[in-house]
Amino acid sequence: MNGKSDKQYYGGCDVGSTTGKAVILNGAGIVASAVVPSEIDPAQTAEIVLREACRQIEGLRDIRDLSCLIGTGYGRNEVPFAHENISEISCHAMGVHFCDPSIRTIIDIGGQDVKGIALDEGGGVLEFAMNDKCAAGTGRFLEMMSRIFRMELDQFSELSLKAERVIPVTSQCSVFAETEVISLLSKRKPAADIAAGIQAAVAKRSFSLLKKIGIRPRVTITGGCAKNKGLVTALAGFLRQEIRPLPVDPQLMGALGAAVTARLRAGK
Repeated sequence: MNGKSDKQYYGGCDVGSTTGKAVILNGAGIVASAVVPSEIDPAQTAEIVLREACRQIEGLRDIRDLSCLIGTGYGRNEVPFAHENISEISCHAMGVHFCDPSIRTIIDIGGQDVKGIALDEGGGVLEFAMNDKCAAGTGRFLEMMSRIFRMELDQFSELSLKAERVIPVTSQCSVFAETEVISLLSKRKPAADIAAGIQAAVAKRSFSLLKKIGIRPRVTITGGCAKNKGLVTALAGFLRQEIRPLPVDPQLMGALGAAVTARLRAGK
């Protein structure tokens, strides 16, 4: 309970490039969460997702009734009524540590970027690294690939698990990779084997990023791409260790970390 009332609520809002996420805690734990597609206006995204989360709690009438609200993500400065904003790197670290204090390495694969984060025993950030400004290796890249296969993203993530072998996708640019994949499909190469090559290419980029910060067991993935079973399997192969699953939706980690921080701030 941490000495905090179940009637007080603490919010975290993560405004990302593709989705907005909100988590609300009370003294006992998570009481509400929501994920919505991002609008053009980050402030609008934040308001929509926060109101959706607030509606799940009887007696919580408005965003302004939260005891403390913290914004994070690229649109963190646009979260209405936020008391503070904090970088998504710190919030992902806090969210993961809240879920599993044994984790020491995070790979956060978002819609437009990838981050590697090393944690200390208290959940603080020891070191981090980000990918260059390129769509390859991100959620956007995987969405683009799934459209080539005429599949929903969840279907595409399962496809690679049926592969008999991995057909490498060697292009480092997302545009050239698209051309390469279309060429492989036109040659009637097995779709599952090509999909496995795509997942391996993304996993390899993530693995290279993690090596920059040092890979400390245990490792987990955050962001929407953590739900991609093919990618998780491919990355575990590069790491030669299990990717630690989280007990909370990994897409919510940034918002959860912001809410945990809000609860700590309110207690001071």
